[in-house]
Amino acid sequence: KNPNNVMGGLKATINNPKVSDEAKESAKERLNEMAESGYGRKEATPDLNDNRVVGGYKATLHNDRVSDEAKAHAREMIDAAGVSEDSQTRSYTTEGEEHENHVLGGYKGTLKNPNVSESAKEHAREVLDEHDAL
Repeated sequence: KNPNNVMGGLKATINNPKVSDEAKESAKERLNEMAESGYGRKEATPDLNDNRVVGGYKATLHNDRVSDEAKAHAREMIDAAGVSEDSQTRSYTTEGEEHENHVLGGYKGTLKNPNVSESAKEHAREVLDEHDAL
């Protein structure tokens, strides 16, 4: 089975209003188990130079539906990539001004995205304001 199809089906189950709470919980548990076991990974060792891979690990840290074990693994992978989290702004920084510009650009994009919650937009405004980037 294609891992992306399996995982996508589970995610669809979780978000389907016609599915029972029990089925949704089961799908969440299965997704967590798959993430912990590495199911669907192309390689045993991900390319930590790929911003999308690191971004996925960052998202894992802030996802309430992810187990503590998966979060610990994500933290290890982020540390291995040499990325640190600024706990005050929850923005990520590495060496170099270019990366900071990309991060701030992401927050600017958040402000214009109609699919982003107001609380996320407010957080983006706060970060941009702190960096005098508004």
